[in-house]
This record gives sequence, structure tokens and C-alpha cells, in this order.
Amino acid sequence: MASPSSRAHGLGRVRTGAKDSLTGRAVDGLYGPDGRARITRRASDVGRYARTVTRSTDPAPSDLAHVPSDRPARRPARVVAAVLLGVLGAAAYWLRGVQQWRGLEASSWDLAIFSQLARAYSELRAPIVPIKGDGFNLLGDHFHPILVLLGPIWAAWPSPLALLWTQAVLFGISAVPLTRLAIDRLGWGAGLLAGAAYLFGFGLQAAADVQFHEIAFAVPLLAFSLSALVRGRMPAAIAWAAPLVLVKEDLGLTVVVLGLVIALRDPRVRRAGLALAAWGALWFVLSTFVILPLLNPAGHYDYGGNLGSPLDVLGPAEKWMTVLMLLLAAGVIGARSPLILAMLPTLAWRFAGNVEFYWGWYWHYNAVLMPIALAAMLDALGDRRDRRDGRDLVGSQPRASRRRGSRPARGLVRWTAVGASAAVSLMLGSALPLVNLARDSAWEPSPRTAAAEGALAAVPRDVVVASDITLMARVVPSDDVQWVHGTNTRVPDCVLVDREAFSWGGQDPGDAAGWASGNYGTTFESRYAQDGFEVACQPGVA
Repeated sequence: MASPSSRAHGLGRVRTGAKDSLTGRAVDGLYGPDGRARITRRASDVGRYARTVTRSTDPAPSDLAHVPSDRPARRPARVVAAVLLGVLGAAAYWLRGVQQWRGLEASSWDLAIFSQLARAYSELRAPIVPIKGDGFNLLGDHFHPILVLLGPIWAAWPSPLALLWTQAVLFGISAVPLTRLAIDRLGWGAGLLAGAAYLFGFGLQAAADVQFHEIAFAVPLLAFSLSALVRGRMPAAIAWAAPLVLVKEDLGLTVVVLGLVIALRDPRVRRAGLALAAWGALWFVLSTFVILPLLNPAGHYDYGGNLGSPLDVLGPAEKWMTVLMLLLAAGVIGARSPLILAMLPTLAWRFAGNVEFYWGWYWHYNAVLMPIALAAMLDALGDRRDRRDGRDLVGSQPRASRRRGSRPARGLVRWTAVGASAAVSLMLGSALPLVNLARDSAWEPSPRTAAAEGALAAVPRDVVVASDITLMARVVPSDDVQWVHGTNTRVPDCVLVDREAFSWGGQDPGDAAGWASGNYGTTFESRYAQDGFEVACQPGVA
């Protein structure tokens, strides 16, 4: 029976046993005269969330809006969607790698170099890579001890294709945490589009097209770290960021920035954030100025000479175009997030460099910036489940005005940002590498495939082979390979030549046996010649 005071106010008691929707604890409540349920939580039960919630057609009070509504039943669906998108991306990049393999495409010697490293690790040897020079330890080229993980992969699958597959999988994995975060913060439609714009963006497509590089391991590490950071899970963000120093020497500076952002963002983990920054700085100095010169045959860091004047950062215009593309990849609004600062170390050394392919959208140098772009955009846009997150996006308004107009305005900003992140890659059109998946001609084997296979069959196993770039990676599993244009002083047993390879600079070397005899000062005999592919070996080599 209702108390006299409740009758006076037209209120009736709620049935006993009602439970609070946030805490699951018992609550006391009353019905109002308008029939709307008024539930009063006890402050002792819900702590700082002690409020009076009125169930009505009006939006929930803004003082409770910071509690995200995340239905447990929908969480598995989000995970499944993110995983499926990652699988789709991994499959696309793997298929592009297969196309390149079938088409005899080789953009550089890097796939052969990393294949030689993976083979050495699989045989429990130091990563000596003769392609770079006699006795060249690749840990003296770039600091990437994380690549020891390639050893077991190569042992199970001793082929350069294993590296292309590994990179495709790593790129696909990186999309999972970022897509989950995007769906949580933006909703299903915008979230999936943002995840797809990231996974199939120009940065990852270009990196896959130039085949394997060590940064493939940095991409998922950054994705998991930044996703955790945006969610406020700082210990996880720190744990995922710390191994970046083992991927490449310059990423130590990226770790410094992430550590400082964490320290400033959450006072509770300030010391841990500063420790992460110190960790990154320590490894940058140690790897660049101690380890690399120590292991490099020349006794110095090979890439220091690529840096020009600080003023070189400002031009040419290609650098500004890259900045614009990255800004669009971050939805433009991502520039408001401090996470965007994590791009600066990579952009600084690239733009200060005097190597032209550092500057543009192609090659693999933008891959590590793509997770930063998406995370910065999601951080700046805020969480759709938190009404207070969108206030800055639509300006300061009275509460009643925000209730009427802020949600559409916030939705417009979010869709515009996501649209920009997708459009920046789409505007490249047919220049995007994955467009080749839709071209029938790209699936056809090279017309020189039979000749290439014949040349590989003519090369004896377990001998020293000097090769140009076209078939270099393919001969790594069976032989000790060096580059025909390299600085090696040892005389190879055989040479494998593609007279049409771009590494000859358009100058036909002529007969492989004659070229090798003249270049190495000893006799070579022709073993195979077909469609520009030639094999010549020293007499008696079997």
C-alpha cells in the first residue's frame, strides 16, 4: 500500500525485487502521475552513477550518457564482422602476391633479401645475406630482430611465397581491432566502411604491391596498441607498442610519441607512459648509433647519408600531396587528435631524405601510418554511445538544442570523415594495385614462364649463384645467392641472367657466359638460353 506522502504526490510504489539496469542490484522506485516509471537508485549502490532516470520519450539525461550501451549479445557479431573483413583483406593481398609470382613481377630485390634472411633463421644461423654483400649481416642494415619469427614459417614452407602470405595475414589481422573499434564508436555502417577504407587504403595496397618488408609486423602492433589507447586500456596499449622497437630502428621514435600521448592522456599511468617513451628513445639510440654500425661491414649506419638539409622537408610538392592524402585518410578531423603526432617521426626522416621514392604514396613507407590515421579519426570523432563526445563536433549549444539537432549533425560529421578516408584511395582509380584482381590479363602467367622455369631447372642446387632481380627470390631456397651487380668479391659457380631485367638499366648484357667470363675473370659455359633467360656456369659445376 502506498504511503500517505506518495498518495499526496500521485505516486505509487514499484513492485519489490526490481533491479537496477546498470548494477543488477535491487532498487526502490515510484510511478509518477503521468504513468512514467521513475526509478531512484541508491547512491550507496551505484556510487558516482547515482541519478534519477525517467523513462519517457525524451532522450536519456546527459549526465548518464557517458555510460556506453553495449549489448553483450551484439559483441560477438562485431568480432565476427571484423574478422571476416580481415580475412577478406588477407585473401585479397595474398591473391595479389600470387598474381605477381605468376607474372614474374619483381619490383625490387627485397623479397629475395628477406627470403635469404628467413632461410638463415630457419637453419638457426645469423641472418647473413650475400645478396647485400659478402658476409653481410642484415641486422647491420636495419634493426629488425622481430624477423626471427620468419624462421619457423620458412622451415614449414621454404618459399618466398611464404613471406607474401605472412604479410597478407598480418595486414588482415591489423584490421580486426580497428574495425571493431570503428563499429563500436560509429555504428555498423560507418564502422565497416571505415575498417574497409583502412584495410584497402593506398598505404597497405602499395606496401603489398612492393612485396615483403619488415614493417608488415609493425602494422598489427600499431593497430592493437592504438585501438587499446582509444578505448582507454592503457596497459594493453603500452604492451602492444613496446615491441615496435624490434621491427625497425626509426619506430623507436614512434614509440616515444605514443608513450608521451599515453602519459598526458591518463594521469593514472603517467609513469608507465613516460617509461614507454624512454624505452623507445633508448632503443632508437642503441640500434641506430651502436648496434647497426657494429654489425654493418662498413662500420656505420648505411642510411645516414640519405638525409639532406632540414629545409628539404618543405619540398617538392609531392611531399605535400602525401601529407594531404594522409590527412584525408584520417578523415581530416583526425588532425584534432594527439594520436596524429605519431606520424611525425616517420614523415620527418622520409621528407628529410634525398631518396625520391620516400616521398610519395607508393612503396611501403605509408603502411605504418595507416593505423595511426584511422585511430586518430576515431579518437577525434568520439563514441556515438556517449552523448557528451560529440559536443565539440557541432559547437556549444544549450542542452535542449543539442537534443533536437546534435545527433544529425554528429552523424553528418562522422559520415563525411569516413567518406573522406575512403575517397582518398578511390581517387587513385586504376593505379591501385588491387584493381589487378579484376583484370583477366593479370591472372595470366607471363608468356616467359616456361623459359623462366627452364632456367631455374638448369641451375644446380647448393652452389653460389649470381642473379639479377627477376628470378633472384626463386633461387634462394636451393642456392647461395648474390647479386650480379653487387660488391661481392667471391666468384660464383653460376650466373642466372634475365637480359630484359630492369636492373640492367636497358643495357643488354649480351651472352651470359661471355659477360660472366669477362666480369669474373674466369671461364663460364652456357647451360641454358631461352626468351632472354640464360644460365652460365664454370666448367665442372654440376
